[in-house]
Amino acid sequence: MFALSLTFASSALAAPPPPRTLLLDVALTGPDIVAVGERGTIARSTDNGRTWETVSSPVRATLTGVAFASLAAPRTGWAVGHDAVIIGTADGGRTWAKSFQGENLNDSFLDVIALDAQRALAVGAYGLFVSTANAGKTWTRRKISDDDTHLNRISRGPGGTLYLAGERGTLLRSTDQGLTWTKLTAPYEGSFYGILPLDRRTLLAHGLRGHAFHSTDDGQTWRDVSTPAPALLATAVRLRSGFTVLAGQARALFFNRDPSAPLAASPAPPGTAIAELLELPDGQLLAVGEAGATLLDLAAAIPGAQPQPARAP
Repeated sequence: MFALSLTFASSALAAPPPPRTLLLDVALTGPDIVAVGERGTIARSTDNGRTWETVSSPVRATLTGVAFASLAAPRTGWAVGHDAVIIGTADGGRTWAKSFQGENLNDSFLDVIALDAQRALAVGAYGLFVSTANAGKTWTRRKISDDDTHLNRISRGPGGTLYLAGERGTLLRSTDQGLTWTKLTAPYEGSFYGILPLDRRTLLAHGLRGHAFHSTDDGQTWRDVSTPAPALLATAVRLRSGFTVLAGQARALFFNRDPSAPLAASPAPPGTAIAELLELPDGQLLAVGEAGATLLDLAAAIPGAQPQPARAP
C-alpha cells in the first residue's frame, strides 16, 4: 500500500470522518464498508458509501490496510499500520482492540489479508511479515525473502493462490496459504504496488511510473500493458462488468476491458490521489485517498461501464 503525504478535507462524504482525513484502504464486511487512514481513523458505512460514521479506534497511528474474513465469518477482520500495530474486530468493524504491536515502533505494516476467521497475514516495510493462526491471539514474525524490500500489497486469486508485490521488482507467489513463497521473475526492477488476479492463471501487475504487466501463466512470463501516462498506479480492481480499472496519482484513472489491451485514460478522472478502489454490492465504484471517500460517477469515469449489482448468495 502506498503512502500519501498530503491530506485534504473530504467533501464526498455525507457524514465524513474528521476534517482533513486521508484514507488509505477500504474493505467490505458483509454488505457494510470499513475504511481506515491517518491518525488511527476508522470510518464505517452501512448504505453503500453514501453516509459514514467514525468508529472509536484503539490507536492513533496511521492505518494503512484493512481486511475481513471469508463469507463464513465476514465480521472478523484486522487493520494494520504504522508503529508496527495490528488491531482486530469481531463485529464487522463496530468495535476494535489492539491485537499486536512490534517492539520496533519504526516498523510499518502496509497491507493485511484475512484468510479466514483464524488466519491472517500482514506485510510491510523492509520485508516485515507476520501471521496468526489463532484469530490474532498471537502473531509470528517470519522472513520470507532474502531481500529486505518493502512488501506493498498482498492479494488472493480465485483458486486461493496468494501474491505479494513490493519494491525492487519483488513479485512472490504462495500456493499453500503463505507458508512458503516462490519468487517470480519480474518484468522490470522498479516498485510494484499490487498484483490483481483476474482468474486462476491471469494476472495484472502494476507499479511506479505507469508500469503495468499482463500474465496468462500465473506470473511465469509477463507482457507490457501500455498506459496513457507515467503515473504511480497504486490500486487495481476488476469490475463485475468486465472492466479493469487502475488508479493512483492525481488524475490517474485508467481502464480497459480486454486485460491485454492498452489502458485508456478516463475522461473524468479525480483531482486527487487514490489509494484504493472498491466495487460495492450495488455496483458503484468507491475510491478512497486524499479526498477521503468518493463515490465515482462510473458512467462518466469509465465510458461503457454500468453498475452491476452483486448477485444474492
